[in-house]
Amino acid sequence: MVWLKVLFFTAAFCFLSAFVSCSPGNKYRADTRRALEDGRTVVERYGQLRIAGTDLCNEHGKPVQLRGMSSHGLQWHGKYANEEVIGWLRDDWNCQLWRAAMYLTEGGYLSAPMIKNKVIDSIEAAIKLGVYVIVDWHVLGSGNPLSHQEKAVEFFSDIARTYGNHPNIIYEICNEPNGADVTWNESIKPYAEAVVKAIRAYDRDNIIIVGTPNWSQDVDIASENKISDPNLMYSLHFYAGSHGKELRKKAETALKNGAPVFVTEWGTTRNTGDGGVFEKQSKEWLVFMRNSNISWANWSVSNKGEDSGILKFNADRNGRGGWTQDDLSPDGIFMRKVLRNELPL
Repeated sequence: MVWLKVLFFTAAFCFLSAFVSCSPGNKYRADTRRALEDGRTVVERYGQLRIAGTDLCNEHGKPVQLRGMSSHGLQWHGKYANEEVIGWLRDDWNCQLWRAAMYLTEGGYLSAPMIKNKVIDSIEAAIKLGVYVIVDWHVLGSGNPLSHQEKAVEFFSDIARTYGNHPNIIYEICNEPNGADVTWNESIKPYAEAVVKAIRAYDRDNIIIVGTPNWSQDVDIASENKISDPNLMYSLHFYAGSHGKELRKKAETALKNGAPVFVTEWGTTRNTGDGGVFEKQSKEWLVFMRNSNISWANWSVSNKGEDSGILKFNADRNGRGGWTQDDLSPDGIFMRKVLRNELPL
């Protein structure tokens, strides 16, 4: 009789676990929360990502949510774009994703094209470690992506030609287009269509993410005139101390319009990078992204002393990883708990 009781309780536990994993708010928790599981990396488990409806899915069409960290500008903090740091983020922080932020201006790619080597280091580390990597063309100070379309086509053609056969690659072709005259229909969409065409000449499958107007906030506007590509997403950026319901409403509108959304950059602070960690507002966003199956990368892996950086000022100056609690800023302590699923949401 004892074995019958064991069998009964085991079956009941399995049934309850299955119910919980499929209940509202837990829809995507079952297999999307670990960078390493059963000795397999996230890329080994998910394989070739693709879009189904508005969901980012694994190669079998099952919705997944990727979560990870973004570098700061590689011209300043490129020391962290290496296998040791990305490996530490994978193994200790549970990161499935690394974003390599290659600025165009402020000492970035346009004046120092050798910064591309830090992107290459990021890609090769991600491939070796089995995590996904966002290759970020960090439009910011330049505002209008059309200004450097030719260079973008050249850059992404080379990345796609060299690495497009790896499922790890995600292309973010326009970080934060901005300016009153930088509209979706007249500037961003024509630019994106040209760069998408260049990538697809070499890589037919990997995900492409397009920035949206007003520093990648007006994803609702982009969703009204979508780009024709089956594996393309639209980026939404927010900082929890500055942005709330109004941007979540834009994301909801975009999803209703059939536009897949990826939050390629968000912070726990104000949009200025300071103001401390807004934990309550960050948790509201984290719940929203989880329930909407929106993948994300948090800003940023840096030690400049900015509140939105995960490291204290001058911590790990050599970019080695292996951080202790004493190395982490309040933002870093919070984000490590988030990624390790140690905070109730």
